[in-house]
Formats: sequence, C-alpha cells, structure tokens
Amino acid sequence: MRVQRRQFLHLTAGTAALPAVSRIARAQTYPSRPITMIVPFPAGGPTDVVARVVVERMRAPLGQPVIIENLGGADGSIGLGRAARAPPDGYTIDLGLMDTHVLNGALYSLAYDVLHDFEPISPLVTSPRVLFARKTTPANTLRELIAWLKANPNKASAAVVTSVSTC
Repeated sequence: MRVQRRQFLHLTAGTAALPAVSRIARAQTYPSRPITMIVPFPAGGPTDVVARVVVERMRAPLGQPVIIENLGGADGSIGLGRAARAPPDGYTIDLGLMDTHVLNGALYSLAYDVLHDFEPISPLVTSPRVLFARKTTPANTLRELIAWLKANPNKASAAVVTSVSTC
C-alpha cells in the first residue's frame, strides 16, 4: 500500500503535534484544594465521632485538608440539602446513614432526590442490632416473638435507635 505524499505530511504533522496537545488535555490532579465533609448532625454525636476518625485517615493520602462541617437539624435533611446543592466536583462529600439517605426520602417531601443526587462511596461502620424484650414476654426466640406479635397486633410497642451505618 502506497501512502501519498500529502497524507504522509498530514500524519507526520499530527504525530509531531500530539505531545503538545496531550499536555494541554491532561486532567487536573485531584484533590487540588480542601475537601468538605458534611456531617448532617451536631458535633459530638456518634456520626461526628466517626467522621473525625475517617477524616484523620483521609488527610495524609489525599495531601489536602478535609474539613468537617456539622449541619444538624430536620433529621439530617438540612445537611444533606447543602450537600445536594454543592457542585458535583468531588470536593463536598457527606457522611450519611440509614436515616438521612433512606428514611428521610421515604417519610418527608425533600428539596433533593436521595436516589439521584447522591452516589455511595464506601460503607464505613456497621453496628449490630440487638433485640430485647421483657422476661415476661411469651416468646424465647425471634420466630416465637413474630408469631406472638401476629396473634396480638395491639399488645406490643417498640423503640428503635439508629446509628451510623453507611456512607
């Protein structure tokens, strides 16, 4: 196959210009500025403690400060609203839990969409659940308790405490 002189010159010029173009097109190194981690609860609580431990471990590998911004209120939806309005550039992240990223979307009308406005990064903490009942409860196993609850729908009440589970 013979390459015509004009095609050969075009290919040669393109090849010579390639290194200059590739330097211009390189992506910026991430991160090049501080990252903000929004914790949707007040400082000092269990979610804030997890955030502070995680942030300490993030700083050195990233080579940038990670700033914790505690924005409590409205069951976490104020902080998540701030995270949802932030530019999607990776410089604002949030520490979420079952309450903020699942339950709030199911229970409240929110100004953001918990399914489409956020992308999970990594699970951080798991917490085991323990079920307690009075000794007088007529059940010794979970299966027996479920059967008793079905047979007696208005004779029991429950309380649930949620804790940090995912990010």
